[in-house]
Amino acid sequence: MVAGRSNGVNGAGNMFPPPRYSDVPKSITISVADDEGGQLDVEIPLDEEIQDDPTELCDILENEKSATSTWVQVAVAYAKRKKIDVAIDVLSQAINVFSRARGEDRLSILNGLCWLYLLKCREAPRVRPADAPAETKLKEFYVQAATSVLNDASRISPSHPPLFLARGVLYLFKASLQGPATAAGSTVSPERMETLKQAAKCFEDALRASGGRNLMAKMGKARVHYSMGKWADALKGYQNILESSPDLIDPDPRIGIGCCFWQLGFKDDAASAWQRSLDLNPASKVALVLLGIYNLQLTASFHSTDPKFIELYKKATGEFIQPAMKLDNMFPLTCATVGGYLFYRRDFDKAEIVAKRAINLTDTNAIASDGWYLRAKKAHQEDNTADAADYYSKSDHARGGGERGFIPAKFGLAQMDVLMSNYDGAKFRLEKILQQSPTLEAQTLLGTLYAEDVFAAQNSKSTEDKSAELKKALKYLETVQSAWKDPKKKIIPDQSVLLNLARLYETDHPEKSLKCLEEVEQIEIEAIPDEDYPEGLEEGAQLTAALRELLPPQLLNNMGCFHFQAERYVRAQELFQVALSACVNAENRDETIDTDALVTSISYNLARTYEAEGVSNEAKEVYESLLKRHPDYVDARLRLTYMALRESPQDEGPRAIKELFKENEDNVEVRALYGWYVNKSKKKTNNFAADDEQRLYKHTLQKSDKHDRYSLMGMGNIHLAIAREMPRSSEQEKEKRRKGYERAVEFFDKVLQLDPKNAYAAQGIAIALVEDKKDYSTALQIFTKVKETLKDHSVFVNLGHTYCEIKQYARAIENYEAALSKNRHNDPKILACLGRTWYLRARHERTIAGFRTALDYSKQALNVTPSDLNSQFNVAFLQFQIAQNIYNLSEQQRTLQEVDDATQGLMDAIEALEKIAKEETPPFPRADITSRANMGRNTMVKQLERARDKQVTYEGENASKLDQARRLREAEVRRREEEKQRVEAEALERKRKLLEEQERIILRDRELMEKRGDEERRRMEEDEDRELRKAERKARGPKGPKRKKKDADSDTEGLVSEDDEPRSRRRRTSASGTEGLTDEERPREKKKRKLARKSEPTGKFKSAEFIDDDSDDDADLPARDTDKADAQLASEDEGAAAAAPRPRKARVVDDEDDDEDDGIAAPKANGDVAMDDDEDE
Repeated sequence: MVAGRSNGVNGAGNMFPPPRYSDVPKSITISVADDEGGQLDVEIPLDEEIQDDPTELCDILENEKSATSTWVQVAVAYAKRKKIDVAIDVLSQAINVFSRARGEDRLSILNGLCWLYLLKCREAPRVRPADAPAETKLKEFYVQAATSVLNDASRISPSHPPLFLARGVLYLFKASLQGPATAAGSTVSPERMETLKQAAKCFEDALRASGGRNLMAKMGKARVHYSMGKWADALKGYQNILESSPDLIDPDPRIGIGCCFWQLGFKDDAASAWQRSLDLNPASKVALVLLGIYNLQLTASFHSTDPKFIELYKKATGEFIQPAMKLDNMFPLTCATVGGYLFYRRDFDKAEIVAKRAINLTDTNAIASDGWYLRAKKAHQEDNTADAADYYSKSDHARGGGERGFIPAKFGLAQMDVLMSNYDGAKFRLEKILQQSPTLEAQTLLGTLYAEDVFAAQNSKSTEDKSAELKKALKYLETVQSAWKDPKKKIIPDQSVLLNLARLYETDHPEKSLKCLEEVEQIEIEAIPDEDYPEGLEEGAQLTAALRELLPPQLLNNMGCFHFQAERYVRAQELFQVALSACVNAENRDETIDTDALVTSISYNLARTYEAEGVSNEAKEVYESLLKRHPDYVDARLRLTYMALRESPQDEGPRAIKELFKENEDNVEVRALYGWYVNKSKKKTNNFAADDEQRLYKHTLQKSDKHDRYSLMGMGNIHLAIAREMPRSSEQEKEKRRKGYERAVEFFDKVLQLDPKNAYAAQGIAIALVEDKKDYSTALQIFTKVKETLKDHSVFVNLGHTYCEIKQYARAIENYEAALSKNRHNDPKILACLGRTWYLRARHERTIAGFRTALDYSKQALNVTPSDLNSQFNVAFLQFQIAQNIYNLSEQQRTLQEVDDATQGLMDAIEALEKIAKEETPPFPRADITSRANMGRNTMVKQLERARDKQVTYEGENASKLDQARRLREAEVRRREEEKQRVEAEALERKRKLLEEQERIILRDRELMEKRGDEERRRMEEDEDRELRKAERKARGPKGPKRKKKDADSDTEGLVSEDDEPRSRRRRTSASGTEGLTDEERPREKKKRKLARKSEPTGKFKSAEFIDDDSDDDADLPARDTDKADAQLASEDEGAAAAAPRPRKARVVDDEDDDEDDGIAAPKANGDVAMDDDEDE
């Protein structure tokens, strides 16, 4: 600190600028009066031996009326020894002593006192610590004191130059203590911006007063630009200071340059600037801590387990942060940075100590924010939710809060809301954070919160619509997942995100859910330590299978369930078996883990897989083993009973289901299976009240669970089946039937209210729409959506029925065949539907092939159920239809074999109908069936006999024609084949010729290129030879003027002599019409190049055509022309008169030497002017 220097200009001493406190001597000498009235010189030390109490020293200075410079010098000496309070006392007494002195003397004291207050302001706490005494003065006190001193000095001389700098620094202090901007997009608050503008004005005044030489004013101006967020302007200011004063290290503009680079995004350049500052001043605590922050920032690109992370972290802390702390453990930036390091080491108490220092001592809002954030993290770690929320809030507000603020602190507040179960508040905060910056942490937490809402609704079986929450959860979590794929971000995948996504995908996208679980599996495998790897196995499937046994069994079980749902039973079986082994390994690793429940669930899933694969014995063994361990495991008994019902529907199955129902009558699952059994075994009735199945469902809904969806579905199906069979001959019957459908729809709608995604209920409503309302379009939409979720043959059957009703037979057949592929290859009902649809299609398209296909499917249905009268009738009916259609065809459209087949089929049909008519309950009235059989025997058989006779006659008469047509067809086929071969051969020949032509062209081009290369080399040799000759001519120099005879032929003009000039001038003047003009008035001739014409003989010089030197045509001439011609000076026939009286011999001027020879002219005579370049015109 330098006080009282004229104009505030730095630069005393040998070094520029001088070191801080460099002008403080080790001691001063003061003359005091002795007892005898003489003078005695007293030496007062100002170094380490300076008095702690300045009272005696001040008395001496006052009594001896020392100059103001001495008082200031003593105060600066105390300040140098970090005794700022003592220095302030010295200057305060000096003010009292010089209260009536000249204004200039008091100004130096006031200026020094202001700087001491500013220095004390930097060291004072911003807020009073909890353990500090009440008289502790804060920064605000010293700012007010400095302001008061400056005001006193300004009253003496407002324009005193040193005051400008002090006032600018004071405004900077005030700006740093003002609040940050709160509006989005604003970096500086309006109040702070106004204060910074005042500081900038003060620094401008200081620069103007010093003639632009005040370095500290320049530094202050750059600092103002930096505080305003004008990083580029600040960088330019710091760089100008460094250029003018490269030795300046205290303060160091390199620190400011690095900070500007950092804000502009050039962080490596910032580190270089700070490193240079540290090289010049190894004791720079600012450079040390900034370099530590830079290295800590580099660690953000690596995971904490990465060796590079550890290396950079050790470098940051060991080489930079700890040395900075040793230099000054009260420096706020160092304290804030060290606090993060201590928190990483989990030394929370020490971290809070340095965090408090950073908060109390700093004059920068961002550092205070970091201190509060460290305290909040400590409170968060200690589960002190209230304090953590308070500190997070203070950290956020220290950086502006609201739409700006500190994002980590905002995220911490959201975490506190979650811990306090204020989920809506947490979502609101996280949404605000994402509007400010799309951080992955905020997206992860927000996505998880929305996912928990969805899971809670699922667990409580709530009917509330959570589709919006599901969509938001997927949006945020998928964004996080996609960020992992960016290699530049180096983000480690989070298992919790994948598991939440798997649960969210489970219902609508099971394949995506399985993929997420597989990613979790891979993460778990990669996390297995090397010492746990099995020995003797190389990389491959065996090693992966062995490692899976070390994974969590819950994960393997869930993966197996997804494979089971996708009907990949082999893969599901493998995973369930590995999961069982994983349970054993988990129990061996940790005996406290209870794996019994896991083993039970996984074993049950394995048995279900065996059952689906058709391995009934294995499934029964697993179910029975489960029942031995847990006799009350009803699910296992249910599956065993179901298997018994499928295998022995008449004996063991009914006995087992009745026993199970008797023992577990209140179990809704048991009641559901019993209802299924009653449905299969009951007698069909149209009396709803007498139906045993509906009584069971009604009892379940009344006594067990009124929301049992299976019972509600069963009731709806019963009403649907009864309504379908109701007669509809009268309006009363139709109304009753309609009400039956409406009652069925009511039950289905109730199920959908309980389970909006119940495909069976939706399908029931669609069936009712088709059968009652004939609303095929709406039904098709429902069936199509149901098909996407319900993998059951019934959906495709219903789709087939609907398409058949609207006469889209092709799509109906497609859906029936899809239903067959669902393990229903021998389902007689689906086969009968296919036969009926093909019959309708054949009748619509009038094709015999369609009737035959219909007959094939009907025969397949009959083979499955040979005793079924409906199937027998269908086959006979189709055989009748084929016979009738064959008879109706003309001889040209049928063959004798087809007629014979139709006759045989008709005979079989007649026999089948006669047999059906004799049955007890034929499918149609017995008289109708008998009548159709008689018609076939009496009429259609005879018709087919006549048709056969006609077909035999037709084919006999047309045999030769048919043979001839066959030969013609074969000949035509051969001709076409030969034509095709000929065309292919011609194409190959053209291709071959084209290739030969291309090779010839390539060869010719190669020869031309070689020839051109030879010519180019020859031309270059000629150019080199010509250059060599020119060099030789230049070396010889210009020849002297020579006379030539008048009649001598020459291609050049001579330089005129003095004797020849009058005659030439007269002759040239009369010719040109410029007589009487002086040499200066007469226009000068241009230099011309003379190009030879092909018709003219070539002399010594090859050019005979004039080319202006100042034209650009020289550059456009072909190379071969310019290389052949050498230029010479000549006069133009139609041009202006020349200065020379008669032709004179001139030296030869080459093309390339025009510029060099400009200005060389003939000797002057009689005031003649030598010829210059054209640019003189």
